Amino acid sequence: MAKTAQHPVLVIMGVSGSGKSTVAGLLAGRLGWDFAEGDDLHPASNVAKMHAGQPLTDEDRWPWLDAMRDWLTAHTLEGRSTVVTCSALKVSYRDILRSAQGRVRFVHLDGTVELIGERLANRNGHFMPPSLLPSQFETLEQLGPDEDGIVVPVSSSANTVADQALVSLGLLQRATD
Repeated sequence: MAKTAQHPVLVIMGVSGSGKSTVAGLLAGRLGWDFAEGDDLHPASNVAKMHAGQPLTDEDRWPWLDAMRDWLTAHTLEGRSTVVTCSALKVSYRDILRSAQGRVRFVHLDGTVELIGERLANRNGHFMPPSLLPSQFETLEQLGPDEDGIVVPVSSSANTVADQALVSLGLLQRATD
């Protein structure tokens, strides 16, 4: 099946603590699209490694990214648009996700290490410890001009970030238009 804009895929990306889950949930709810928390697709071995404060290797990530790509493709082939969270820190990771059926668009939630670090320090019940944040910022490769995506600063409320993303993606008109 050829890629089609009729069943878009939004990948909400960024370092841990940038608000991916919150913003993705808002976007999926506003658009009425299917939603997946990318972390839920991690194999148990990856979760255990992160709980132990060990960064994942690329070899750890490949099966996870393949599973996410397959989830996206399955929904697209069923005629459903999707929103998924994924750190997608490297171009090579995004290349795998981009190979899913449908038009895959990235929404990079961007913030400073200080802001994100403060959020992580105040977050409970997540397997990603704040000690791994520096490695995520070191790994992050910004979206390139050949990648279908936008960058949205996360210094505002989650609702404002979601609104900015929808406007930038052309999925919502500005209130003043």
